[in-house]
Amino acid sequence: MPPRYAYWTILIDGAATAFRARERDELLPTFNQLARKNADIVMKYFARGRLWDTPEQAQWAAAQAVKARPTRDRDWRPGGQHKDPRARFARGRGKPGPGRPKRRKPKP
Repeated sequence: MPPRYAYWTILIDGAATAFRARERDELLPTFNQLARKNADIVMKYFARGRLWDTPEQAQWAAAQAVKARPTRDRDWRPGGQHKDPRARFARGRGKPGPGRPKRRKPKP
């Protein structure tokens, strides 16, 4: 299933028209009628904000963009320091901290 904003469109003299359809076959009768009067007419596929010759080109470009995306490990965080903001509250088990009383040994 194509993305939400993916469709075939007709371009006349390099400018987009209002003729759009999900399937190429739906536009062929309109394309043939317009081709009688206009010399420079093409049908292109629009997806991801660009015009493509075929849907396969758009899918290939999307797959290449995913491959080119940098991989990040678990510890990556946005921002300048790239450290876990919750780490400052972590403390070892049993260690006294602010607001935590020291353990007292029971008297025998």
